[in-house]
Amino acid sequence: MSFSENVKDEILGCIDNSRHCKVAELAAILWLSDKINRISDIESIDNKYVRQKANKLIKLLDLDIESEETYKTLKIVRTNTGYTIDKILVERNCCKKAFLRGAFLAAGSVTDPVRGYHFEIVCHNDEQADLLLQIICSFEMEAKLVERKKYKVVYVKDGSHIVDILNVIGAHVSLMDMENVRIVKEMRNTVNRRVNCEAANISRTVNAAVKQVEDIKYIEQSVGLKYLPDNLRELAELRLEEDELSLKDLGLKLNPPLGKSGVNHRLRKISEIAKELRRN
Repeated sequence: MSFSENVKDEILGCIDNSRHCKVAELAAILWLSDKINRISDIESIDNKYVRQKANKLIKLLDLDIESEETYKTLKIVRTNTGYTIDKILVERNCCKKAFLRGAFLAAGSVTDPVRGYHFEIVCHNDEQADLLLQIICSFEMEAKLVERKKYKVVYVKDGSHIVDILNVIGAHVSLMDMENVRIVKEMRNTVNRRVNCEAANISRTVNAAVKQVEDIKYIEQSVGLKYLPDNLRELAELRLEEDELSLKDLGLKLNPPLGKSGVNHRLRKISEIAKELRRN
């Protein structure tokens, strides 16, 4: 079973206590599954999650799917171009959550977090997409819209916002599963960043040491190390003997000992002298 199916399987058993929330969820299921004008045709829906949840809500709401009164109960409005819903359905926050749950059951999917972060709901028209965008954004989550063939797709890519959506629609077990994956991913990324940082630091240290040794050898071969002031000559000779030591360890071997910044300053002086000799 995919992660998306796990989420739907979980929220299949999520039933709100309030009648208005049940109405909002059922209306979303019918609207997003394109059955809003054929409520009596629910059994023909291929999506098992939609079929099961819709039948459960119809029974709990005690609706007669053959009656026109059902349309009034579900706030379904007939227009010149078909059917839509009255936005009064989603005025309350609890109803927005229920509506989003129904929309996801009907036309949503979420990628397995092991592979990546992507949550989406496929809409049939701009009206559906705009309402879903408003609902998601009302919970301070960022959602975007893209066209895919003849459909409008509302999607979320941010992992933390997908976690928030799972919380909103009541998929708490799936939320924890996703959080566990995110934690492991973040730990792995942190370790990789630190390893890369350490490797870069080591590489810079090695390259600097090689350059320092090259400069000192050039001075030695061209004019001799006696050309250097005593304090620089001491460090130059030590660097030739201990070409793998860090600046801190080099400083500790000097007499008297010298701090890292002092060692670095003297080595820069030596490099400047080598540069001047090469230029002349």
